[in-house]
Amino acid sequence: MSFDIDVEKKLGDFTVAVAFQAGPGLTALFGPSGAGKTSILNMIAGGLKPARGRIAVDGHVLFDSAQKVDLKPNHRRVGYIFQDARLFPHLSVRGNLVYGYKRPPAEQRYAELDHLTDVLGIGHILERRPASLSGGEQQRVAIGRAILASPRLLLMDEPLASLDDARKQEILPYIERLRDEMRIPMLYVTHDRAEVDRLAAAVVKIGQGRVVKG
Repeated sequence: MSFDIDVEKKLGDFTVAVAFQAGPGLTALFGPSGAGKTSILNMIAGGLKPARGRIAVDGHVLFDSAQKVDLKPNHRRVGYIFQDARLFPHLSVRGNLVYGYKRPPAEQRYAELDHLTDVLGIGHILERRPASLSGGEQQRVAIGRAILASPRLLLMDEPLASLDDARKQEILPYIERLRDEMRIPMLYVTHDRAEVDRLAAAVVKIGQGRVVKG
């Protein structure tokens, strides 16, 4: 699978204009806060419409201003993991995971509940509610829910930013295992160089809304 983006969007006095490609594995969007990294993810996910450009995943066009293609977010098959887990508090861990699993049609599913709970180490907490989980456990459940929706592309917006160092060290091995086992592009936003060095197969540096060379 591959991912291509070439978009431009003016946001007040700030303009995001980027073009890059990514293959399977984890690509880091690396740069300081305010560089435009989250805006890039939002354009990919469909929450922010580019002024012009094209976004495609594995040949499937999500947005193309010239061809007037603009798929709704729920039709893009893009998984999105935020800084906070955003789990459904009224559902158990299993309920949150099954919610993700039931979203795509059966013929589009490639992720399975039992395998993901093993990869993420959450099999023992399936019947618990989110409020009883640690921050690291909540984030692993959020990752599992996103992947069980069988996305073509996984977006991760500083998923460790709200965790303390101990919880970060707890969850990093699980992200590494996902990176190694999942054959889909993953775009991972961070301004933490240590996370980039440990996780990224490729790095796209972002500064002032542009791709920075070198």
